Amino acid sequence: MTITFEAVTVSFPGADGPVSVLAETTLTLEERRVALIGPNGSGKSTLARLVNGLVTATSGRVLVDGLDPDRDGREVRRRVGFAFTDPAAQLVMPTAVEDVALSLRRTHPDKEERRRAALDLLDQAGLAGLGDRSVHALSGGQRQLLALTGVLATNPTILVADEPTTLLDLANTRRIADLLFGLEQQLLLVTHDLGLAERCDRGVVMDEGRVVFDGPAAEAVAHYRATA
Repeated sequence: MTITFEAVTVSFPGADGPVSVLAETTLTLEERRVALIGPNGSGKSTLARLVNGLVTATSGRVLVDGLDPDRDGREVRRRVGFAFTDPAAQLVMPTAVEDVALSLRRTHPDKEERRRAALDLLDQAGLAGLGDRSVHALSGGQRQLLALTGVLATNPTILVADEPTTLLDLANTRRIADLLFGLEQQLLLVTHDLGLAERCDRGVVMDEGRVVFDGPAAEAVAHYRATA
């Protein structure tokens, strides 16, 4: 898959006029694993959210394998899965199995077959036996695994993960990392965890809404460490 940003800018209305969040940015991302790193407020999450239309470009154009998220939103959302920092933002059903099953409605129209498929996916994610547990009774790591399982159940070709380990302890960070880096999908990872960033193929460093470094992930992390 190819993600292209063509002279893209993003600004929002402010009391004294438009506030720029993303300066003019041109990038083509084709690598399997791309890390977006930088300080808080640097624009990395904004850039990531452009990919599936959660944020709309003020100018320029975003393309996902030739599709525009604004014009071809439904098709882009089928291809791009988005995982939020806080899984509570996307866990909408009462139990774990119901939440995953919600993502399987299009591919599994039969209710019982859908439940079986959802339980299988939970087993594969390391959540066996938790299908009928309330999502509110799960640990933070389990909720994040559940949220990722629900996103991946739609079989996207790209996964955008926006700081998926920020709220987790070390053990659960490792579990989520193992899941992410074992995926066949293209991964666009927004992260403050520089160890995770170094495992990617490419790193894009952002600061004050601009790309300040773009290259191999290890070099990107070294640049960020040297300038932070």
